[in-house]
Amino acid sequence: MTVRVVIADDQELIRAGLRTVLDARPDLTVVGEAADGVEAVTVASRTRPDVVLMDVRMPRRDGIAATRDLVAAGNPARVVMLTTFDLDEHVYAALRAGASAFLLKDTRPADLAEAVRVVARGEALLAPTVTRRLLDRYADRLPAPAPTSTADALAVLTAREREVLTLTARALSNAEIAARLHLSTATVKTHVSAILTKLGLRDRIQAVVLAYDTGLVRPEPPVR
Repeated sequence: MTVRVVIADDQELIRAGLRTVLDARPDLTVVGEAADGVEAVTVASRTRPDVVLMDVRMPRRDGIAATRDLVAAGNPARVVMLTTFDLDEHVYAALRAGASAFLLKDTRPADLAEAVRVVARGEALLAPTVTRRLLDRYADRLPAPAPTSTADALAVLTAREREVLTLTARALSNAEIAARLHLSTATVKTHVSAILTKLGLRDRIQAVVLAYDTGLVRPEPPVR
């Protein structure tokens, strides 16, 4: 199966570089490009890609708003946000908008290609260590826990599933969760799948966001 990709970035040189990297792989093909968020939504709607590589900062409509538009329109494309991270303060907002992953723009070509494949398979791409760093960095900017009505959505989970969700939100990998709860990794994967199904979530990233939004988990304030 060939993974179809749209590249959205306001810098032509970066788009050209990304296209070169992806088109060099026999299982990846770039089906469209966009120079801003408005164009990204239009191109993605027309070409129906599997993955959109979306720059966070673009003219007319930024990548976060464009991602929100794609999700609202029911476009099945998975969005990978491209960012410099240390300079970009909108990564968490991008994940809330529906992005499945984010990558640094200096990611190695081989890692970029593999990231596209992973996200196309429906998996979220956010390493536990990056999750921890991200949540710690923006702890003081997260919203207050959601109203009880939203938190009640977690009532459909079993006690074990809530444990797994809590540890997932605290940036533990499946293997680490398995060790903590004395379970097999396969069992943890089964619990994660059940959590996503019961809560109507697309991937692990959305589960982490929901855990924080409902107040199930709160990040520790960053050390200053």
